[in-house]
Amino acid sequence: MTDTALIEAAQSSKAWPFQEAQRLAKRFPNGKRDADGNLVPVVFETGYGPSGLPHIGTFQEVLRTTLVRRAYEALTGGHPTRLVAFSDDMDGLRKVPDNVPNQEMMAANLNKPLSRIPDPFDKGHESFAHHNNAMLREFLDQFGFDYEFVAASDRYNAGGFDEALKNVLRNYQAIMDVMLPTLREERRKTYSPVLPISQKSGDVLQVPLEVVDAEAGIVRFEDEGEIVEQSILGGQSKLQWKVDWAMRWVALGVDYEMYGKDLTDSGVQSGKIAKILGGRKPEGLIYELFLDAKGEKISKSKGNGLSIEEWLTYGSEESLSFYIFREPKSAKQLHVGIIPRAVDEYWQFRAQLPDQPLEKQLGNPVWHLLRTNQHHEGAEAPGAGDTLPVTYGLLLNLVGVLGAGANHEQVWSYLGNYIHDADPAHHPELNNLVDCALAYNRDFVAPTLVKRAPAANEAAALKALDAALASMAEDTPAEDIQTVVYEIGKDEAHGFENLRDWFKCLYETLLGSAQGPRMGSFIALYGVANSRKLIAEALAKA
Repeated sequence: MTDTALIEAAQSSKAWPFQEAQRLAKRFPNGKRDADGNLVPVVFETGYGPSGLPHIGTFQEVLRTTLVRRAYEALTGGHPTRLVAFSDDMDGLRKVPDNVPNQEMMAANLNKPLSRIPDPFDKGHESFAHHNNAMLREFLDQFGFDYEFVAASDRYNAGGFDEALKNVLRNYQAIMDVMLPTLREERRKTYSPVLPISQKSGDVLQVPLEVVDAEAGIVRFEDEGEIVEQSILGGQSKLQWKVDWAMRWVALGVDYEMYGKDLTDSGVQSGKIAKILGGRKPEGLIYELFLDAKGEKISKSKGNGLSIEEWLTYGSEESLSFYIFREPKSAKQLHVGIIPRAVDEYWQFRAQLPDQPLEKQLGNPVWHLLRTNQHHEGAEAPGAGDTLPVTYGLLLNLVGVLGAGANHEQVWSYLGNYIHDADPAHHPELNNLVDCALAYNRDFVAPTLVKRAPAANEAAALKALDAALASMAEDTPAEDIQTVVYEIGKDEAHGFENLRDWFKCLYETLLGSAQGPRMGSFIALYGVANSRKLIAEALAKA
């Protein structure tokens, strides 16, 4: 049953997926209709260049597009939608990727369509592009995305784009008038919207051409010193990508596609070409690009980015989705240091969700993320309100004091101090994060861990804490321990200007960290006796 309250809230929501969905709904005030007035699916598209393997940029674009798709469905009460994942696998190979085998074979196939180059991985795929397309589909399936895969090679080769290609030839000069002013003088001499595929070499040719017969799809151009006439239909050509982008929008009926800030000008030009071809530029968000830890643009050649495999080694899939959800129009740093906070913030928002009024729920990232894999009618979604019994930050601190040699079983034995049913089978999300914390500590914390010696006043406070812990049982509640920690920090005799200085002392002397958890929670988790040992080690340095 349609949730009227949800529709009303969605119409005024300021959450960015709903803002995008609202613009799309204005495009189709009565829903998208065919010539007979029947309601038809709104088409969302994401593009993929299969010269490389899927990466975190691929994930973020499909995720964000899916978020808008689900928001549109909620806003319209369930109007139909489709998501097309399009692979531009007719593109010519311009350079050999560094991360593929059989480099000599690949070099021998430069300029040939990606879908007509043998699979360098020798895994039985029809071509290099077919291998990468398979990886893309496996990648998207791994995360449960709902999509329809479309390969350019299938459409071009089977004649699915033939009418669209004829339309390009009919409007050849008008398209040239859009593109030529955007090109350098040298590039203008060889530019053509259509790239014929040589019948001699099999290469995708970048040569000027003359339209001979638009209705028959015949063009004239020079190939290896010979003037030839050739059809561009049935897989015998490929469009320049900006023209291809526009043609695809029109041919596939694309209504929404987002893209990065670096393609802003390209989007303008492709929009003009789409209009020439009798179509309409899709709605779409222009998102900012990822930056590295130094605030520099991420570059494949520099290797300064963070792969999706790395994120999933040190954090959860949900935390990655949560981080990508937020502020798509702002540049975002992408490095391992942001992962712990993203994990804990995701769970904070997830816990808050059921108790929020509907308007706030629609602004909660988790409301949207819980709907990415399938449509949910109404406001409720499975998983809302779930919590972790231990934060990831606290888990990292526990693993940190256990040392580089800590293992999975050891961590769970300590979790038994804090969780009454400390069984990994009962807490699968936490169990996954235990492995993430062990990896994070091994690779980034343990190699640089330094616990400083306490100053005189800090040592006195630590002694007071040790004395208080000496009278506590191992099962003392975390809140009771936290109260004692606060009282010691507020005691003027210990000379702390504020509680922040006291907690900084605890983090730096006991945990070797600039930041840390609620100490009451940490002591309850690590154990009172073990925490006293940490204090003794710190005092030995004073």
